[in-house]
Amino acid sequence: MLKSLLIKDYALIENIEVQFGRGLNIITGETGAGKSIIIDAMGLLLGERASVEVIRKGAEKSIVEGVFDISDNKKVERILREHDIDGSTELIVRREISVKGTSRCFLNDTPVTLNVIKEVGDLLVDLHGQHEHQSLLKPENHIEMIDEFSDIQQYLTQFKNNLSLLKQLEKEKKELLERENLLKEKKELYEFQIKEIDSVSPQINEEEELENELRILENSEKLLSLSNEVFEELYEKENSIHDQLASIKNKIIELSKIDNIFLEKINEFDTAIVILNEISSFMRGYKNRIDLDPERLEKIRERLGSLNLLKKKYGGSLKAVLEHREKIGNEVQLAENFSDRIKELESEIDDLRRVCGDIAKNISLKRKNVSKVIKKEVENALKNLGINEPVFEVKIQNEFSDSESYIIVDDKKYKFNERGIDIVEFYISTNVGEDPKPLIKVASGGEVSRIMLALKSVLAKSDKLPILIFDEIDTGVSGRIAQKVGKALKSLAEYHQIIAITHLPQIAGLSDFHYVVEKKKVGDRVVSSIRLLNDEEKIREVAKLISGEKITEAALTGAKELISQKN
Repeated sequence: MLKSLLIKDYALIENIEVQFGRGLNIITGETGAGKSIIIDAMGLLLGERASVEVIRKGAEKSIVEGVFDISDNKKVERILREHDIDGSTELIVRREISVKGTSRCFLNDTPVTLNVIKEVGDLLVDLHGQHEHQSLLKPENHIEMIDEFSDIQQYLTQFKNNLSLLKQLEKEKKELLERENLLKEKKELYEFQIKEIDSVSPQINEEEELENELRILENSEKLLSLSNEVFEELYEKENSIHDQLASIKNKIIELSKIDNIFLEKINEFDTAIVILNEISSFMRGYKNRIDLDPERLEKIRERLGSLNLLKKKYGGSLKAVLEHREKIGNEVQLAENFSDRIKELESEIDDLRRVCGDIAKNISLKRKNVSKVIKKEVENALKNLGINEPVFEVKIQNEFSDSESYIIVDDKKYKFNERGIDIVEFYISTNVGEDPKPLIKVASGGEVSRIMLALKSVLAKSDKLPILIFDEIDTGVSGRIAQKVGKALKSLAEYHQIIAITHLPQIAGLSDFHYVVEKKKVGDRVVSSIRLLNDEEKIREVAKLISGEKITEAALTGAKELISQKN
């Protein structure tokens, strides 16, 4: 919902801010007062191109700002997240047009491109006016409207899931075929590398263990000499540390006989002697195990040399060597079984093409059935809106595929998209004897808004655009038809916020909120303004639409009757 609109220094508008409500918002005013200028300004918020000519004379820039309620609008929320824009239940959209010819766009005070503004605008507003911003006139939107009306989302989800699998398999097959020649060329090289790596057969952590053993063997003489010296100092030679501790212990025992304070120290010496014995035993065992083995030393050096050679050639570490071995092993295995894997993929792809085809066929049938209902309802709506003997059709077409990308329906190859095999477009004829033509080619002038209104009335519950704006919806309409147009707008306002410009009292009387645009002279300048009418003012404004500037009692009575009909 559009909650408020601010326009500054835009054409005849100096500075206006208007609050809009839910339901049917009607704008009236004299010709030339600036009603369509307001609609044009709204178009800027939807991504329309702007010219410096719109800037009010004497101003540096024009500003248009809209505050939208985007509660539960998941698509808009997604766009905000994609562009790192802070979001809440409100979205502030602002455009600034400078006399220098520059245009700046903001979403919640975050600068964005015009394309982003347009993307958001397409999800918020359908504007039917001189500058077309009409989703119903875009053929690419027709299929989505039909699908939302027919409620086939579960089948579409099923189709998209299977289609995603199909595309993955087709991509894998394509990549395999592209790699086939390369694999054949490299197979001999890979086999040589596998043989070279396997002849060494490196193991994880082997290098660290070998380097530790090498360090010991290279220093074995030094280790033997030092460990032997330590053992002798501790235990074996005359007056060793062990002997000295034993002698000192005896002296402590003598001291304890005189002063028992030394008794506890005897136990501590016993502990020290035990520890010394354990260390001495370790040193004896260690020096006895030292092996002066030059042959083993040479083997380790050779092994490390082989490992280092592999590391230099295949990645710089044993881990990289082993990863390379696994990779080229898989490549060689693939090359040897290439045709089998291709046949396996082709079988899986063919099965999925048929599964997708069966789902698409079911979806297409449901679309055709619901299209008959839509055709009848739209034609009736058009008749009620004053278009006699209209013909409305939902054209559903398919195309055979001669490319490598296709799905299979009844053993035939079809082109497809994310929604199946159908190409959907609305066709219409508004004149007797004329064949229906694409909606975008036929709908023009005053008819376009009524055609859009009829379509919107039928598709209202499924249409996700929250705001509909109609500029001059009553062109070429009067009397009984005007009342029907008003009731159609009122009904549509149950599902959407409607903002419409009208000159007809039958439509204005049904409004939930009635605004009047006025033009007055301020100094030597003409200024447009807009204001919300209270109940009494609304009666007089509707009466003015009935009788003109001179409001009669009959016009006031008529206005009250028209307004009372909205309930």
